[in-house]
Amino acid sequence: MPTEVTIHFLEMARGDFCPAPPPDAASLEELGPDALALRQVEIPLPELNRFFYTEVGRDWQWTDRLGWTLDAWRDYAERPGLETWVGYLRGTPYGYFELDVANPRDVQLAYFGLLPEFVGRGLGGYLLSESIRLAFERGAERYWVHTCTLDHPAALANYLKRGFREFKQETEWK
Repeated sequence: MPTEVTIHFLEMARGDFCPAPPPDAASLEELGPDALALRQVEIPLPELNRFFYTEVGRDWQWTDRLGWTLDAWRDYAERPGLETWVGYLRGTPYGYFELDVANPRDVQLAYFGLLPEFVGRGLGGYLLSESIRLAFERGAERYWVHTCTLDHPAALANYLKRGFREFKQETEWK
């Protein structure tokens, strides 16, 4: 049965950024000084992008790419201008984001999310803030993303809290 989906197109300029505080130890059990790390995937690995897309999107109806072949994932992961970043908690991957930096002044947050085991621990706002900080530190003038009503129910609120503003909205049936 078709579902009505609202897509929110959001953007921010450098001065609009409202970073989230780092998660506290109480929410993450013994958070030490080196417990949180963010690393860029420097060697494109299509299986990794596929893993995060599948696992992060499992509960949110991310289905557009589920039928992709490994070659399609390879073409995507290796394309110039795509950066994959992984957030780690005590050495364990907890989430990821993909930046489309083909135009370094106008950066798109292509995909973003947490693995299900880490949702609700204060990591989403923190990881999103790190993606924003990274984009602007590298010279972006505009950072944009689209989210929809099929994403995590807190996704839109998280983006708005960080300083994104809606510039367009569309509705479609999936």
